[in-house]
Amino acid sequence: MRSGASVSFNLGGMRPLAARRGGFAVNVPCGHALGGASCARAAGAAAWAGAGMTDEDGQDQRRLERLARLWRDRGRGLITVMDLRIERVSPAGVRVRMPFNPDFCLDADRTLLHGGVLTALLDSVFGLSNFVAIEGVASMATLDLRVDYLRPARSRADVVVEASCYRQTRHIAFNTGSVRFDDDEGAEVARGAASFALTRGEVNLLEAAAIAEGRA
Repeated sequence: MRSGASVSFNLGGMRPLAARRGGFAVNVPCGHALGGASCARAAGAAAWAGAGMTDEDGQDQRRLERLARLWRDRGRGLITVMDLRIERVSPAGVRVRMPFNPDFCLDADRTLLHGGVLTALLDSVFGLSNFVAIEGVASMATLDLRVDYLRPARSRADVVVEASCYRQTRHIAFNTGSVRFDDDEGAEVARGAASFALTRGEVNLLEAAAIAEGRA
């Protein structure tokens, strides 16, 4: 897709959702080598997560880690082959890494990522940001998704997505996010915005899964 182009979708697929508020970032171990800047950010987030943590904070951290695994394990379709690595999870926002995959490229040199891959990636990471920012949500559906492509997505570096839920009502969540390559330039490749319809319940999906597994 050409630089400066944009695309907007209305998507109706339901996605399970659960949430828990916490006051710190979580780095989920993934066994993946990060770039220098990303290592520094990850180390800083880890130090923040561990500093002055109470027992209750520790319980919240473990809950967010379970949430991250739930989001990863319940993936369907294209997201299952993206090999996503969750680098930070907090109610203020999330950061997710997608390792470079030449199969997602359009050109013969295998350096230009397909715009549809970035759109699907943003939509999914928006879902994760809602998981951790909103209480008591049983399911959600994408109402609107807009992605502005700021420059050609040409690189062999990993893709890093940062997303957040910046506003919520009883039935709607609003998200914003950005896509960058983890290279020396680190320029923003695309920017997205979305809204999601929410269905709330007394027990969210994470708690229901824990009960089913006998851990609650």
